[in-house]
Amino acid sequence: MEPKRVLLETKKRVILLGQPNNPFGSLFSKSSLTKSLLAVAFLASFGSSMLYGYNLAVVNSPAEYIKAFYNQTMVARNRTGLDDKTLTLFYSVTVSVFAIGGMVGSLTVGILVTRFGRKGTLVRITCLVFIAGAFMGFSRTFGSPEMIIVGRFITGVHSGISLSVVPMYLGEIAPKNLRGFLGLVPSIFICLGVFIAQILGLHELLGKEEHWPLFLSLVVIPTMFQLMLLPWFPESPRYLLLEKRNVHATITALKWYRSKVNIQAEIEEMQEEQRSMSSVQTVSVIGLMKDRSVRWQVITIVVVNIGMQLSGIDAIWFYTNTIFENAGIPVPQIQYTTVGTGAIEVIAGCVGCFTIERLGRRPLMIGGFTFMGICCAGITLSLMFQSHYISVACVVGIIAGFCIGPAGVPFLITAELFKQSHRPAAYTVAGCLNWLSNFTIGFVFPFLQMSAGAYCYLVFFGVCTAVAAYVFFIVPETKNKTFVEISQMFPKFPFCKSNLFPTLIQRHHTECICGNNFDSTSFCPVGQNM
Repeated sequence: MEPKRVLLETKKRVILLGQPNNPFGSLFSKSSLTKSLLAVAFLASFGSSMLYGYNLAVVNSPAEYIKAFYNQTMVARNRTGLDDKTLTLFYSVTVSVFAIGGMVGSLTVGILVTRFGRKGTLVRITCLVFIAGAFMGFSRTFGSPEMIIVGRFITGVHSGISLSVVPMYLGEIAPKNLRGFLGLVPSIFICLGVFIAQILGLHELLGKEEHWPLFLSLVVIPTMFQLMLLPWFPESPRYLLLEKRNVHATITALKWYRSKVNIQAEIEEMQEEQRSMSSVQTVSVIGLMKDRSVRWQVITIVVVNIGMQLSGIDAIWFYTNTIFENAGIPVPQIQYTTVGTGAIEVIAGCVGCFTIERLGRRPLMIGGFTFMGICCAGITLSLMFQSHYISVACVVGIIAGFCIGPAGVPFLITAELFKQSHRPAAYTVAGCLNWLSNFTIGFVFPFLQMSAGAYCYLVFFGVCTAVAAYVFFIVPETKNKTFVEISQMFPKFPFCKSNLFPTLIQRHHTECICGNNFDSTSFCPVGQNM
């Protein structure tokens, strides 16, 4: 039966509303999700975000072949091979240099997006992928292990930039009722990149010794498509109006992304944000740290981005094969089981993407971290009692819980919690902390595992529980809110309510975090009005 629809005409606008009990009614209505929005979301994610997931997993399958190449090269150069310790060190550098490059790239985000724009930055950094692909693809031809390491570093720089710029770009071009959906599209492609690397790494495909240079350099193919097609799409309308003050280009971009919908309301909302800012000049990282008006927003992105990496997901990926082997899965079949976990990642990412506008950001974050914490505790108990099948179930649970919410929502809310002037600096801070935490957990986890054994996963249980509690008590829901509304509601929540936090009240005259002065015997005026 055809759903009933209601036409509302206000100021010559026609808005098509879906049936209220249909969770996807507004999501897929023609007035919201246009072909242009969907195309640019897929294209930006396909050529940038997917490469991050691919590069995370691409070195796992050919690990032994790369080590053999390193050893053969050193024999040819020095007439002596490398011992196991040195060989492991070389390979560890090859893996971890990707995270170092990512941290370097994240530090340049603010400068690049301010100078070249969001789309302009994505187009320009494609050259990094072609350079990296050439280094890795011809490394065996030139007999140079250093070319692999340099190539991995350059791909890390590209991922460090794109991991922040893609959600920033999509968050700014999306209408407020689709910001969550489009903001999680990159996380689906990250999971898809891991999945593709796992499939291509099978022995029947590119998992043979003669194919590993090609396997590493395939990153150039998605980037080539992005370079050919993305320049035809408009720049972020918010960037064009608020930073470049180009009204004509802003209107053209909005018409491209909004189809037949009246764009006047969105332009007025952007102008309201412009008036609410003391300056439209981009704030530096130091300026962001000093700005008391966004203190809790900064603390929030620090907590959720560090928590995302310290939740144990990287350690789980590191330990997956061992857990599957202990569960009795034959070693030749483990690669296919690992591909199965990659498929679960993609499915869980799709579930989060298609439910975020229905459920909101907070439930996905709280539920995801809580479920991951429970599964981390479950792994500790299963290892203590030698229940290996429970370990496998907990590994799958952690991966699914992570991909539903914590994998993508932190990047989304980094865009939502800040105005245009603060957003580049916020992404610089969030990206740097994200990559630093990624590198730290990869370096520390083996030692933590040796010293704590099965109890090491209780550390991740504590981190997941703490982040879930922080989001539950501190972070407001940003679903279907404009950037101005979010910036106004965040300082009110919940530390201005002196009846909830009496320890913050001092006698005589008190200054609340929101900036209001009030007598300590009464409530904060902002808190009273909530």
